[in-house]
Amino acid sequence: MAEENTLKIFKISLPLLPDPCSAAMFMNIIKIKTQAILAIALVSLISIFNLIIINPVLAAETSTGSKIFQANCASCHRGGANILIEQKTLEKTALSKYLENYENDPIKAIISQIQNGKNAMPSFKNKLSDQDILDVAAYVFQKAETGW
Repeated sequence: MAEENTLKIFKISLPLLPDPCSAAMFMNIIKIKTQAILAIALVSLISIFNLIIINPVLAAETSTGSKIFQANCASCHRGGANILIEQKTLEKTALSKYLENYENDPIKAIISQIQNGKNAMPSFKNKLSDQDILDVAAYVFQKAETGW
C-alpha cells in the first residue's frame, strides 16, 4: 500500500502529495536543498583549486620556513614589518610595489630578494641553502597573502 502513494526517482521513494500547494512546497524544499548542496560543492572545488592550482607553493614546508625566518629575518622583519625602511614591509601591497616582477611570479621575486639582498638587506645566498630560501620564500608569500 505504501508503494502506491510514492513516486520512485533514482531508487528514491518520494511521497505523492494530495494537493498542488503541498507539491509546490515539496518542490521548493527539493530546490533549496539542491542549491545548498551545489553551493557546498562549489566552495569545496574553489578551495581545492586554490590550494592545488593557484598556490602550489603552499605545499612547501611553511613551518620550516617560519623557523628559518625567525632565526634569520625576524630581527629586521618581525611581524612582516621593516625596522630600517618603514614602508618596505613584507605586506602584499609593499611586496607588489617594491619587488621587481612580484605580480607575475611572486615566489621568484621573493627568492631573488632573499638571495641577492638590496640596499640595507644583505644577501643570504651564501648563508642559506636553496631549500631554506625556498621555505622562507613560501612562508613570506603565505603570510603576505593571508596577513601577518
